[in-house]
Amino acid sequence: MSPTESPMCNTPPLGGTVHQLVIKAVFEALEPREKLYAHYLARAAWCGSRIIMRQVSPEGPGIFDFIMDLYHSCGGEWDTLIAQCNVTPDELTYFLEYASVFLSNLGNFYGEGDQRFVPGLTVEALQTIANISESTKNSLATVIDSMLAVPPSGLGYPSKNAQSGYYPGSELISKEEIAIVSEAMVKNSIGLENTRIRKLVQDGRSIFQLLQASAETETRTNNQQEFAEGIFLIRGDHCEELSKYASNSTQEDVLAHYLECFRTGSLKAFEESQKLWVTDVAARVENMIRFIEAYRDPAGIRSEWEAMIGIADPDETSRLKHFVGISTSIIRQLPWAVEGITDGKGPFEKSLLEAPDFTSVHALAVCGSVVFEAANLPNYEYIRETRGFKNIVLANRLSVNNNPNLPCHWVDLSEVQSFRSTTHIVRFLTTAIRELIGHGTGKLLSETKPGVYNFKENPPISPLNGKGVTSYYLSGQTWKSVFGNLAGTVEECRAILISEYLMDNKELLAVFGYTDSSEITAEDPLYTTYLNIGVDGLQALEHYNFENQTWGQVHHQACPFSILKHLLQEGGGVIQILFDLTTSTLTINIDRTKILSHGKPALASYLCRLHIWRCTADFTSCAEFSEPMCAVNGVYEQWRQIVCSKPEPRWKFVQPNTFVTDGDVNLKVYDESNEGIIQSWAERRI
Repeated sequence: MSPTESPMCNTPPLGGTVHQLVIKAVFEALEPREKLYAHYLARAAWCGSRIIMRQVSPEGPGIFDFIMDLYHSCGGEWDTLIAQCNVTPDELTYFLEYASVFLSNLGNFYGEGDQRFVPGLTVEALQTIANISESTKNSLATVIDSMLAVPPSGLGYPSKNAQSGYYPGSELISKEEIAIVSEAMVKNSIGLENTRIRKLVQDGRSIFQLLQASAETETRTNNQQEFAEGIFLIRGDHCEELSKYASNSTQEDVLAHYLECFRTGSLKAFEESQKLWVTDVAARVENMIRFIEAYRDPAGIRSEWEAMIGIADPDETSRLKHFVGISTSIIRQLPWAVEGITDGKGPFEKSLLEAPDFTSVHALAVCGSVVFEAANLPNYEYIRETRGFKNIVLANRLSVNNNPNLPCHWVDLSEVQSFRSTTHIVRFLTTAIRELIGHGTGKLLSETKPGVYNFKENPPISPLNGKGVTSYYLSGQTWKSVFGNLAGTVEECRAILISEYLMDNKELLAVFGYTDSSEITAEDPLYTTYLNIGVDGLQALEHYNFENQTWGQVHHQACPFSILKHLLQEGGGVIQILFDLTTSTLTINIDRTKILSHGKPALASYLCRLHIWRCTADFTSCAEFSEPMCAVNGVYEQWRQIVCSKPEPRWKFVQPNTFVTDGDVNLKVYDESNEGIIQSWAERRI
């Protein structure tokens, strides 16, 4: 059977574009000492790649080993498999596509959308490819069944159709059991972010092993500590990978705290590192190495490993720092601002926004399930409020959006050229606004300790109903503990809505060179913003699993689709989707005359709800609103079928490596190809 006749679904479409993360010129401008520092940080970053694979699926590390074994068995000369193993050129092409997609996502589930993908090959074809050596035959034998299995079709709470590497083992764990273990962890002051839970059944009794990431494997009774009835703490999860960090120790305090966290599993040590990290402003070589975001945990509390090493560009950063300088003025223009309260920002904002470090970097290494565009960290609210935070934009990732061949399925032909010429500008601007103002705003009304509150005795007036607020965070509660798996969804949607709401702000646009008299005027990005809402909202439907009635990652659920749906319902016709069932076409139509009169108020309505609910811990109202807003039914399901009938090949990124020779650090760049991606990983020797 040929690859195109394969009965298997979820095959990565051929032709996905491979992009370089261009870094050479910026890297070469570093001082020798800085190059060495960047090199060893990048090595530390890459060493966490197997953690991500293990967090995604039990078979992930084995699939990685099979790909690496094949590379080394053929010496990277893939065409030799055609003659040596009787592999057809088409079969080889499909395998290389699968391998490069796997390495680009660090697992066999897409980093964006969390949907499973399988090779476009039969069992026989895979076995033929593996015949090149005994090692590759053995590697394939251990993973081939799980490599091809569908279901599970996506990530989520363990079930027949979904799986999660955060809850490994053969016994399915329920949502209720996860909640019980998590509650016991909180009561015993055990951090959640760097853990996984395994359920076992012994003598008819369910017990739970809490696997904590640490290099140390301190032996207690059977190497486990029972901290609640039937719940055992086992240290040493990912111990092999985390042990490698200790060999890269420096005298810097931030790295010392990193090492303590990775060695012992202590999240207190990690919090101390973050307090210091945010004060390291204007760093020439920037780093993020940690368990960061909980997007892929169905419970929304356990975090995926992620690492980024970047090199700052002073010229690009200067404009971002100008943006920071006017941020207070911009915040006063948000829909909940009240004149005379908190310096005109209103009662739902902090009294003082400490000017954060806002840096544009060129990424040297991004080890994660996605190559992200920007970050706003740390995620600990008390550190953000007392010490500050950092905004980091990845310039060499954002520049990839400037693509003259960008697919435009849903844009009218008459607008394709102008859309392609401005969409990368909009994505840069909205990213910058989202990270600084979007993620940087908002005060959580809280009981900071029993009987002590961070808001005045008279409760602030909610702009949603004109009455004093009645809910707030109780002592010991956090944003994530109250909102659970809805927390990431709400925060991402709120941040992106802020960026879209502010895209008509001429003071802000002028910082980046867009005025009424510039070649690309301030009006152009505003119009393209609404086109982007339509494009991203429709394309998001590709990530909806109709069988399970679930979404992939929160960025796809919350941001594009729900915002588009809200504008369609409350935007007074500012955006319309022209739908032709006979030709299976969807076309976005934006009424330019209604953007400010109807579009902006509709965005403000959605934004204000999310902001106030988040600030006041009103989970119930938020959940009641969000569920129907994210539902895909009726005409939206018809649109989803059209979107899925025109799959777009996923972008893939090939990243460089650094090597030390006689004390000098050399940068090696790889071809923009599937073969280049595989070679880059093979030479990392992870």
